Amino acid sequence: MRNPTVNRRSLISSGAASAAVAIGAGSAFRPGQARASDPGIDFAFEVARSDAEWRDMLSPEEFNILREGSTELPKTSPLRNETAAGTYCCRGCDLTLYESVWKVPLEIGWVFFSHSIPRTVLTSIDGQPPAGMGDDSQIEAMIEVHCRRCGSHLGHIVHAEKKLVHCINGTSLTFQRNSA
Repeated sequence: MRNPTVNRRSLISSGAASAAVAIGAGSAFRPGQARASDPGIDFAFEVARSDAEWRDMLSPEEFNILREGSTELPKTSPLRNETAAGTYCCRGCDLTLYESVWKVPLEIGWVFFSHSIPRTVLTSIDGQPPAGMGDDSQIEAMIEVHCRRCGSHLGHIVHAEKKLVHCINGTSLTFQRNSA
């Protein structure tokens, strides 16, 4: 079976088309230091599970994205086309993170929001920026987004189509439709 994730090095090294995707929607990555379950992080998440517990509750793809920091391939999540009113929750702990009214429709390939519900996400720098990246015309270091409750990797904060947005892996979310 084909691996449905892509890593940062292969994305950046694949040329100008990849650079455009990375600038517009966030580059993919797998930095060891940014693992959601990193024992070196000196922050206690409300929801803490062992790797074995996470693997039991998540599919291999979900584990790779939420716990290892990978990024799903563009246009693979059905949530990017979801238009119903509702809330988007962390797949790892069910914390409500985003509301549908903040969803931004972009055709780049992931789920985009203008912002999260206050105090629901944490941000960090996604590893080291590639060598030589220093001026505004090149890819900048990415700002990574994690769930505040369980530390699961959600996506990145990026500039896309002249908007600053949360570019989120649909795999990291569940959708709860509003009742009528």
